[in-house]
Amino acid sequence: PYKSNHSAISTATISSNPVTTNQITTQSQIIPQQIQAKKNKFQQSAITVAGGNIYGEELNQLCNPVAIFIDNDKSIYIADFFNHRIVKWKLNSNTSELITGGNGQGNQNNQLYWPKDIIFDKKNNSFIISDNGNKRVIRYFDQNQTNQQILISNIKCWGLTIDKNGFLYVSDYENHEVRRWKQGDKQGELVAGGNGQGNHLNQLNGPSYIFIDDDYSLYISDCLNNRVMKWKKDTKEGVIVAGGNGQGKSLKQLSRPYGVIVDHLGQIYVADCWNCRVMRWCEGDDEGDIVVGRNGHGNQSNQLNCPRGLSFDNEENLYVVDQANHRIQKYEKILN
Repeated sequence: PYKSNHSAISTATISSNPVTTNQITTQSQIIPQQIQAKKNKFQQSAITVAGGNIYGEELNQLCNPVAIFIDNDKSIYIADFFNHRIVKWKLNSNTSELITGGNGQGNQNNQLYWPKDIIFDKKNNSFIISDNGNKRVIRYFDQNQTNQQILISNIKCWGLTIDKNGFLYVSDYENHEVRRWKQGDKQGELVAGGNGQGNHLNQLNGPSYIFIDDDYSLYISDCLNNRVMKWKKDTKEGVIVAGGNGQGKSLKQLSRPYGVIVDHLGQIYVADCWNCRVMRWCEGDDEGDIVVGRNGHGNQSNQLNCPRGLSFDNEENLYVVDQANHRIQKYEKILN
């Protein structure tokens, strides 16, 4: 019944059927228009679907949330960072229920310490949590708050994603790399970075959130390099698909990118944290466009303050973790 916010999404292709000479002009006019028309538009004023009651530790509050996972019934599971807990907000609810943690920071079975990400593992019917402060990745089975299984230890984990085979990918912020873990692995397999801290195409610098598509291409928010990298399967270096032009606020730049998701057309959505906006880039484009957050940082419904995690629901509405406003914002897709 679950739909991962990091679910693999295939990219669209345009058929290349042969055309006669008198059709070429028509084809070249139509195809870009078709692509342009498929770019989703979103309401610029968001609906607050979780939190928004200033920061705190009550069940109707959040304190610096960072990541979300959205179920098919639109329940939202939230990594509530400074409350060291995972909470669940059901659709149209004005309060949450505690899933795990919430007992202060610590490393006991009922505790978390700075959870950075949460995804759902359909094969094992369980959640996987990036328990950053404890330097571990844990598996958690819903409805059993003390049954945590440690999957990976001694890793400065940040972002998580899972591919269609059920293999787990974890970004390591400290070692500037991403590894793939099969069940039972002790070390994991290096799939991106791992060549020291830097800005070359075979390097990363503080990788945060990640996304995997159906072709096993990995998208990485290369946070301290202010860019998003795409690493195809079994390659030794990535390509820059967003940013990479220094830190800044022009349409060619990003400033501390975090959440990254890719839609069914292969368009890349990035939480541009310090610019308080969400950007969309198409691979190969020189610049992106602003999807939401055109009004500077603030707490109004058309503003964001340090956006972190991103997700789509099953109707392609966009959800943004508005960290410094301690709320989750839903931007409804505008139906054409």
